[in-house]
Amino acid sequence: MKLKLVAWNIWVDGWLDKWTDFLQKADADIICLQEVKDDDGKRDIIAELTKRGYEHTFAAVEQVWDGEPFRFGNAIFSKFPIIHSEKIQLETGERERAAAYAKIDVNDIVLNVFTTHLIHTHQQPSEEQEEQTNKLIAKLPNEKVVVMGDFNATPESASIQAMEKVLVNTDPGSIPTWSMYPEGCRKCKPQKVDTKLDYIFVSKDLGFDSFQVGQSDGSDHLPVLVMVEI
Repeated sequence: MKLKLVAWNIWVDGWLDKWTDFLQKADADIICLQEVKDDDGKRDIIAELTKRGYEHTFAAVEQVWDGEPFRFGNAIFSKFPIIHSEKIQLETGERERAAAYAKIDVNDIVLNVFTTHLIHTHQQPSEEQEEQTNKLIAKLPNEKVVVMGDFNATPESASIQAMEKVLVNTDPGSIPTWSMYPEGCRKCKPQKVDTKLDYIFVSKDLGFDSFQVGQSDGSDHLPVLVMVEI
């Protein structure tokens, strides 16, 4: 059986109508989103996808942004039943990070889906980011695994190399996914989409094809999509 997967950092400053337009057209079986807020009435993507029949799990983190408490996180949405979910803590404190994990029952086959959003290091080597990656890897089951998300890491980084030792990168071409807007990073101020930060990894027992980077101006990141055979 083939499933269509989408991963997308939708950006806390993004546009709900553009998110929903792309996701409706994509019509994916499983969607992993980063930078989701569950307390933003103007950007309630959880409510929108729930209306479309998706089950979900949400792993929120709390950070301090410009001196103010700030809450956002990773969410997994599925057309198939979610039979178990967890928040995988990757870091605590003001720089808290967490991954969301869902066991999804796909016609009596359990698919283990993770989505993560690692710390942004402005594309520089980071022991902190590597530690978060290693904590995630330690939680992965041995089979039927998909890991999707914004790793904030380039293909040559230690974090991505570590992931590629345990899972298969569905985009060997390293197609750029960031940034649509200079406001995507106050420090980097990117001027064009020329950096790969978003990935879909699968375990070796899963087949895959048709990886692509989607087109939408609803976020500073572009969505990534792939077909996975279980």
